[in-house]
Amino acid sequence: MSTVASDTTLQQLAGQLGAIAQAGHHTLVTAESCTGGWIAKVLTDIAGSSAWFECGIAAYSYESKQALLGVRPETLEQHGAVSRETVLEMVSGALVHSGATLAVAVTGIAGPSGGTEDKPVGTVWVAWKRRGGYAMAEVFHFAGDREAVRRQTVEAALQGLMRLAG
Repeated sequence: MSTVASDTTLQQLAGQLGAIAQAGHHTLVTAESCTGGWIAKVLTDIAGSSAWFECGIAAYSYESKQALLGVRPETLEQHGAVSRETVLEMVSGALVHSGATLAVAVTGIAGPSGGTEDKPVGTVWVAWKRRGGYAMAEVFHFAGDREAVRRQTVEAALQGLMRLAG
């Protein structure tokens, strides 16, 4: 994604996703780390979202990822919070701990600090899963400041949910 989505763009994506979800009789759950609930906020800004939005879980710490999403301590110890393994467990846990039919999970390094050579600032893992299906995960390397990284993460999460719901 070359440009950072505006609030209007995110609102339009959320509205389109809501219409697709409702038409397909889907409900959504979000499991968010680096976005801190921003995806859930964008979705629930849409009037009538209670028809298709189940819940959002903002799990920032290792402990909350374990308690609320069922991420295994071994996964966090071996791979870290920002990893394919962790985001896959997050998205699966979100479905297990909700009644939703579609889930998205995000974990990343929004900055300005916290990056490493292996996982620089802007590294974000996003996973999507449909109840009864297999989880898909993708790594992104977003540019910009903390706000830009988080905003791009929200956009990627919504676009992936639209593909999954469609």
